[in-house]
Amino acid sequence: MKTVHLALYPTLADWEFGYVAAGINNPEYQREPGAFRIVTVGATHDPVRTIGGITMVPDTTLAEVSPTDSAMLVLPGAQIWDANDAFVDAARRWVDATVPVAGICGATVGLARGGLLDDRRHTSNAPEQLTPTGYAGAAHYVDAPAVTDRGVITAAAVAPVDFAREVFALLGVYQPAVLDAWYRLYGHQDPSGFYALQGER
Repeated sequence: MKTVHLALYPTLADWEFGYVAAGINNPEYQREPGAFRIVTVGATHDPVRTIGGITMVPDTTLAEVSPTDSAMLVLPGAQIWDANDAFVDAARRWVDATVPVAGICGATVGLARGGLLDDRRHTSNAPEQLTPTGYAGAAHYVDAPAVTDRGVITAAAVAPVDFAREVFALLGVYQPAVLDAWYRLYGHQDPSGFYALQGER
């Protein structure tokens, strides 16, 4: 079983990781049902409270895992990314080990601060959000909901479905036709996607 590590920290944005977690933990429609699992990881074992007021307890800590234990590190947005050094360092370790990292919303600020967007195509909530980091990658900014480049996924806060699609595609969670149907349903609210998924049962 391949482990996808989902980062937890205070003010975590509840709406940004839900599609990712549900798609990975639910074996329905998967290419290899049950091949993936979500394990939550915090800087410590202390509970964290999300921006929506939900309390979550990490399964493990950064000190207890390494990139070799992981298929991907998923970094949701939060209000603390200007100072979230532990997970900026973790993202660098994952990328240095050629293990994918996926960051959405404020996490793209952390990826920029860590130098991981200097030479990769990427996106964020807006280019102006990344400018204060002093990063060198402004020329590689793409005005798109989500972007994948060389093992790093970035996405805007308003695009959790597009973020999930990039995660699923990079990991190979679904067959391409299934992923297309999933995105038609959740990304475009197209009922034909639902019926296509039912045909995969």
